[in-house]
Amino acid sequence: MDKLVIQGRHRLSGTVKASGSKNSALPLMAAALLCSTGEIKLSRIPDLKDVRTLSKLLGYLGAETSYRENTLNISTSNIRCAQAPYELVKQMRASIYVLGPLLAKFGRASVSLPGGCAFGPRPIDLHLMAMEKLGASVSIEKGFIEARTKGTCLKGAAIDFPITSVGATGNALMAAVLAKGRTIIRNAAVEPEIATLCRFLNAMGADIRGIGTESLEIEGVETLNAAEFTNIFDRIEAATLLTAGAITGSAITVTDVDPSQLITVLGKFEEAGCKIVTDTGSITLQSPDALVRSDVIANPYPLFPTDMQAQWIALMTQAEGASHVIDKIYHERFNHIPELNRLGAHIEIRDNEATVHGPRKLTGTKVMSTDLRASASLVLAGLVAEGVTEVLRIYHLDRGYECIEQKLNDLGAAITRESYQEFL
Repeated sequence: MDKLVIQGRHRLSGTVKASGSKNSALPLMAAALLCSTGEIKLSRIPDLKDVRTLSKLLGYLGAETSYRENTLNISTSNIRCAQAPYELVKQMRASIYVLGPLLAKFGRASVSLPGGCAFGPRPIDLHLMAMEKLGASVSIEKGFIEARTKGTCLKGAAIDFPITSVGATGNALMAAVLAKGRTIIRNAAVEPEIATLCRFLNAMGADIRGIGTESLEIEGVETLNAAEFTNIFDRIEAATLLTAGAITGSAITVTDVDPSQLITVLGKFEEAGCKIVTDTGSITLQSPDALVRSDVIANPYPLFPTDMQAQWIALMTQAEGASHVIDKIYHERFNHIPELNRLGAHIEIRDNEATVHGPRKLTGTKVMSTDLRASASLVLAGLVAEGVTEVLRIYHLDRGYECIEQKLNDLGAAITRESYQEFL
């Protein structure tokens, strides 16, 4: 097992390039299952554990994949299997994305209930509701989602989500593009990753309108064909890197980005006292002499992302005053707080609100990752802590950050990756 060993208190400077989006790459890969002939070519796919896991799942289903220099080629012409096994699905919740494509293509799907990060329940009921609306019979049997079309194919329908869900919107889209007739998805997620999935499906021959809005209209088509497509940047990785600059009192530039997708986060950096300069494809952050407290409430896009609340809490340990962080999406996503407190932070949790008292002098010690974004918050805290911080169980981190220690070291951090053995 690997850990990151961080020598803290190093100022950062320079320029770093954002990777392709993990949260966009995974549904793009699943959507490739809908292709009838030819080879899908996806560019700017990050080299991540989650990408490798989903590639293995596609291979199990019968797809052929090859990956080189952030380009993923997928051929699905030989897929015959419609069952996603527990051994692969348990490793990553995003495996649920194969449900819609398999059901639409084969009229049946058997998908193990998903695993992934452990921070409270994340029900899949909206995914199942969408499949049922499109005319499938759905049941849970022996730990598997069993779905079948009632006729020869899915049928267009009105899908009204009671709450916004990125995953359920993606699955509904991928199922609806091959359904007979028109589907309307209301209260659809408007995240850039969903808009990107829509554009990819249209590039394959789908007919989706209302892209980027809460109301998506899909006219079903008979087949989808191969296409070449370039993934978007990872806005969460970019924001995490900017946070590394802010927490260390540094000035850094992140390139290959679309600043318009980070408006809310950039506004919060400015509220905390940072100077933000955006240009076409780049964001530069200059940290202040003293950070100012800034409250955040994590909500669906375009508001502050839940995937950044752990990193923001780490940043607020260095800000003057008491800041408040509420997560409206995942109420139990605070597993990083006890570990941050081990480093010397003073963070209290009450109901669904974290109160961060700062500024606090952090001191390096051993801390344990519990999920992907929690890992990032501990790395950020380690950058500003006195002495050495060891972040254990970084396989969580490797699920969503491409070469994170290399990128931070290129900016001036002192981080090494080492192997260790856990004693149980």
